[in-house]
Amino acid sequence: MPFSIPEIELMEPGHTACHGCGATLAMRYVLKGMGDHTVVSVPAACWAVIPGAMPNRTLDVPMVYTPFAATGAVISGLRGALDIQGNKDWNVVGFAGDGGTADIGLQSLSGAMERGHNVFYIMYDNEAYMNTGVQRSGSTPYGAETTTTPVGKERNFKKQQKKVVADLMMAQGVPYVATATIAYPEDLIRKIENAKKINGPKFIQILSPCPTGWYYPPEKSVEISRLAVQSGIFPLFEYSNGIMKVTKPSKPVSIREYLSMQKRFAHLNNNDIESIQKGVDERMDFLLSKEREGKTLNKSSQ
Repeated sequence: MPFSIPEIELMEPGHTACHGCGATLAMRYVLKGMGDHTVVSVPAACWAVIPGAMPNRTLDVPMVYTPFAATGAVISGLRGALDIQGNKDWNVVGFAGDGGTADIGLQSLSGAMERGHNVFYIMYDNEAYMNTGVQRSGSTPYGAETTTTPVGKERNFKKQQKKVVADLMMAQGVPYVATATIAYPEDLIRKIENAKKINGPKFIQILSPCPTGWYYPPEKSVEISRLAVQSGIFPLFEYSNGIMKVTKPSKPVSIREYLSMQKRFAHLNNNDIESIQKGVDERMDFLLSKEREGKTLNKSSQ
């Protein structure tokens, strides 16, 4: 049966994000999947300013602003309070960037997941601290130039690999973990709806391109997001109760096509690109092996 995107709109016009901001589309699609019985917790991040200056805001759901490191703790408290009130049908969503998730908020996130609260943690991944000046985060990919990893004569781009928080969540035993991106809204919303069926913690990492920090024309956000999937640098998968499902690119492209559209990678040479391509291939092989393991486990348990 064809999947139809819900018509409900819980994000109004008038946000203050940069042109082409992927994080705004991420929020819009997440709320379409969640519905109006949703409360959103937002830490210090781009989305702390995107809704607009008080008393105005662009979302038609309750919002709670939190300190940078506290998203996991706050959604735990919100869940407990709503349950005591008898509002168990409300969705509690932490919506945090990669800086507030992969780095500053990682301990709080891990605690919330370990306690097993029935909450959603959405990481909108724009791969740097964009709100404060494009500083590198743990989620910034290898090879990227940021304001704290300037290339210069020493080629001092980011030398560490991207920290994939979704993998950390799977290792911790979170019952539902997925990746998504704004180029495929049907896939993203479907994953939200699948996650809602699980009573327990849910984590979804959404690639959200940033024209300001990735240095590309703002009208290219969806195209770049699509290329991230087709090149394999950001593979889409869904991990539900131990079973992995990987979305294989329908039109594979080389990693060079993705990298060439962003000035933050303009300094990379052929050896750098070949190294990144090798890592991408190894990553996909790893995910497909996890998918095969899950199928074998599922078959043996029947």
